[in-house]
Amino acid sequence: MSTADQTLLSAALPAAESVEAARAKLAEAGVQYVLSCWIDLLGVPKTKPVPLSRFEELCAGRGPQFAVHSISMVPELGPADPDQLPIPDLDSLVVCPWDDRYAWVFADLYFCNQPYSVCPRGALKRQLARAADAGYRVLAGIEPEFIAMRYDDAGHPIKAMDDDPRDAPLRPRRQAFGYDAEFSLNSMDFLDAVARALERLGWGLSNLVAEGAYSQFELDFGHADALTTADRFTFLRVLLKEIAKQHGMFVTFMAKPTQGDWRSGAHVNHSIEALARPGENLFKAERGGWSSVALGAVGGIIRHAPALTAITCSTVNSYKGLIARARGFEGGTVTWAPTHSAYGANNRSTMLRLPQARWAIENRAADMCMNAYLALAMTSAASLAGIEQEIDPGPPVNANVYNMSAAELSNIGIERLPTTLEEAVAAFDADELAAETLGQTMHECYSRYKHDEWERFHEHISDWERAEYLRFY
Repeated sequence: MSTADQTLLSAALPAAESVEAARAKLAEAGVQYVLSCWIDLLGVPKTKPVPLSRFEELCAGRGPQFAVHSISMVPELGPADPDQLPIPDLDSLVVCPWDDRYAWVFADLYFCNQPYSVCPRGALKRQLARAADAGYRVLAGIEPEFIAMRYDDAGHPIKAMDDDPRDAPLRPRRQAFGYDAEFSLNSMDFLDAVARALERLGWGLSNLVAEGAYSQFELDFGHADALTTADRFTFLRVLLKEIAKQHGMFVTFMAKPTQGDWRSGAHVNHSIEALARPGENLFKAERGGWSSVALGAVGGIIRHAPALTAITCSTVNSYKGLIARARGFEGGTVTWAPTHSAYGANNRSTMLRLPQARWAIENRAADMCMNAYLALAMTSAASLAGIEQEIDPGPPVNANVYNMSAAELSNIGIERLPTTLEEAVAAFDADELAAETLGQTMHECYSRYKHDEWERFHEHISDWERAEYLRFY
């Protein structure tokens, strides 16, 4: 190992005084095990729990190592290559609010004493450092939606909060669940446990929302710097699963479990501050309205929208939700989902909404299955490119694009968002900014995995095909 490598790794280790203070805090809380978690290509945390007695070794880089390449869709390394080492970031350390025996800390991966090229958290940190070099701080918030479910006596998955059961599980319904006071009250045992956990974490929970699909919910809490938000989003998915188990349920983050479901989105809101003037939102013009910085960011995101969507809408199922209207839809036929890479003033039919109540760009083409680190890295990169290149997004689209013809959309230069994962990943492959943001190795690995996901889906013979064709032809 070179001296430079030693210095690089040493600089990443937590300071001794921080380790001592964290250890004392964990001991006082009754923590027995620490989960130091690295993030795989799909945004899923991985760990080897260690006893609190080994906390100092963990923080000194002498904790468990991982053969990340054996389980994380990154075949550029093989069985003869060295393992990776997770270095904990003590700024992210929390006691798990559902069980005080466990503490959780996010970690950055190192390989041969250098940052690992397939570490999504590292990709976001690199991009935020680039933004800082340009004088910017990126803030973000995410609006998570999910569906609470349970198994019936026959072992079929059904909606947990549907109090009017019928024989057909996961049936479509035409009455909207959204905002309903009775269903909100029916759900409060579960939601109260979630709210208490989030309050313990100090995330600034503002409200709990019964969303449009039966048993679908949204949680609204405060925004933060982009890295903290990505950590919170990833931890939230774990927290919701653990609390649901305590209530005899499970949650799904699948974007659209049935044709009759409203899509579960995870709208990404981001804004930018000047490092030299903390607290000053650069998206707001001095005399009111949206600034040239905000419009440049919008232009950058629209230019890279297809590649970004390959990350924020990361599954085959994601694209079943990016449609204007759906048959058999709960609450009507209009989905309120984005379909085109355009922006508008509070327009929910476009990819980007400029809200009336906050100075943030809302990307509505995002769902709960995304890797939040890659999503915010690419969002930051596209925004910064748009600002630096002064990309003009054109005039806002304030009409309902669902009602516009193809000719009308073409005349004003609005393009359709990708309609399949295959289309999105093809755009991702061709996008130089995406390759630069993720790094060549991670860009290639993500592409390889997503192409395989599409091909496996495309080869699958579905029930719909059998019902449509088996006896007809």
